[in-house]
Amino acid sequence: GYSPKYQWLKKELERDFPGKLDVTGEGTPQVTGWFEVTVAGKLVHSKKDGDGFVDTDAKLHKIKAVIKAALA
Repeated sequence: GYSPKYQWLKKELERDFPGKLDVTGEGTPQVTGWFEVTVAGKLVHSKKDGDGFVDTDAKLHKIKAVIKAALA
């Protein structure tokens, strides 16, 4: 399922931005489901729209860069 991937990303982001994020997730009944990351109201990663899971350093770096900019 998707929960382990979500939990991994949540842990990564909370480690780098302790106490600064509200990371939430919602399961879907469909096997295909979707996975999205929104920062300051801006969608920065969407499995549904073709980004897939956060499974590369480049995808993780992109999300972290947007978070850093939003918190600056």
